[in-house]
Amino acid sequence: MLNGPSGTSVVRIVLVYPELMGTYGDGGNAVALRARCTRRGIDATVVPVHAPDPVPRDADVYLIGGAENASQTTASALLHAEGGLRAAVTRGATVLGICGGYQVLGQSVTDADGVVTAGLGLLDVSSRPLGARAVGDLGVRVDGLPTLVGFENHAYGTELGPDAAPLGVVEPGGVGNGFAGAGNGRGSAAAHEGAVQGRVFGTYLHGPLLALNPDFADRMLEPIVGTLAPLDDPIAAEVREVRRASIVRRATGNGRRR
Repeated sequence: MLNGPSGTSVVRIVLVYPELMGTYGDGGNAVALRARCTRRGIDATVVPVHAPDPVPRDADVYLIGGAENASQTTASALLHAEGGLRAAVTRGATVLGICGGYQVLGQSVTDADGVVTAGLGLLDVSSRPLGARAVGDLGVRVDGLPTLVGFENHAYGTELGPDAAPLGVVEPGGVGNGFAGAGNGRGSAAAHEGAVQGRVFGTYLHGPLLALNPDFADRMLEPIVGTLAPLDDPIAAEVREVRRASIVRRATGNGRRR
């Protein structure tokens, strides 16, 4: 955290390349994090970084959203060459990548033609096409938190290497990472979703994730600001219930899978 004009600490939240990596409204994750801070009297600021501007190395949280393949490839090349995000992680920053952003944080992405694009190597994961596109509401069970809710919409899946742990377990009806492998398996090709490695997180959950799941937003903030008392958030709770009902319908075959 940096000192603000009043001498208080300011949580700096960097939104990375929102014009490239923001197809599904994932920029709302930055809004949610700042709101969680503001409601507790903690100063926080969101810093959008537009391509190809350099990524600051001294922020607290870095957020990367989803994108189409061409934009994702461009963002990956720029971030790989510029090096700011990698330096921030080395310093101990928190990073959250959503969908395409998740893949960019990994070791590599292999497309349907076998062309491999190098990622940032901040997560020990690799991505490649699924047999069929995964689309629909998704629930993910994460230790110590209420079930995460959101929606997935991805044609690629992700396999975890030994240095990455899964974020959580996919509830019935979802796809998640989509491949068995080190960290993914437990006997099911679609058992796990997302990845965690230190303070770097990746997931296929859109929503925006942190607006729908404020407890997870607080988990990301606590290493920066300390233990946070719960907040009453009836709107988020109501929206979560709607999503949970949709997930249950999908799992029981009563929901339409697009």
